[in-house]
Amino acid sequence: MTPPQSRGIIWHTPAGYIEEVAVGLLSAEDREYLAREFQEKLKAEVVLHFFRDGDEASEVTQQILEELEGLDPRITVRRHSFPQDEDSVKRFAIDKAPAIVVARVDRDFGIRFYGMPTGYEFSSLVEDVIDVSRGEVDLPRDVLEELQELDSDVHIQVFVTPACPYCPRAVRTAHKFAMASDRITADMVMATDFNDLSTRYGITAVPHMVVNETTNFIGTLPEQQFLAEVLKGARSEPE
Repeated sequence: MTPPQSRGIIWHTPAGYIEEVAVGLLSAEDREYLAREFQEKLKAEVVLHFFRDGDEASEVTQQILEELEGLDPRITVRRHSFPQDEDSVKRFAIDKAPAIVVARVDRDFGIRFYGMPTGYEFSSLVEDVIDVSRGEVDLPRDVLEELQELDSDVHIQVFVTPACPYCPRAVRTAHKFAMASDRITADMVMATDFNDLSTRYGITAVPHMVVNETTNFIGTLPEQQFLAEVLKGARSEPE
């Protein structure tokens, strides 16, 4: 299959190449492939809570979510206005938009996307949907055990850009940690959509992780090393 020439969402296929499609215009082949993936792998219903304001990033994000919702009846998008929908904003602790919460009907796993899930991060969203639906997370046993022993709350922010090929691994690791521990909330933050926040944290390279406002680290790390940095942040006192 020849990848379309238009740029937008990027999806990794089993063949190992990247297909790029215009946002909101998944090709018939792309839709067929994703629908088959969801048909084979989804179990429980997944609810994508979408918080939007009136900006262009929210419009693009809505198009992406509507594409996903149309691929499988087990994917539901619930739309919320930010900040007007105060109950939902408070329930999920949303502080900016656009935002996506990947959850089950009966459970919030602490998985957040802030900004447009475009570029390489489209694959992160798809894989998160599958993991949440299955209620399973693929992590080494020793990592799982340490995560389950956490006794304090941890907030992980993973700053990314659409064109960063290494960022999805960091996002997926953080989101897997959130699934494995009720103590963790993990955010993908699209740095290009939140310039003020990127400036505040001094984001000059991605992926850039911020843990509990106390610990920063950059780059894609193996899960055990990523965990070590997270634990360092969990144990540090804010300055």
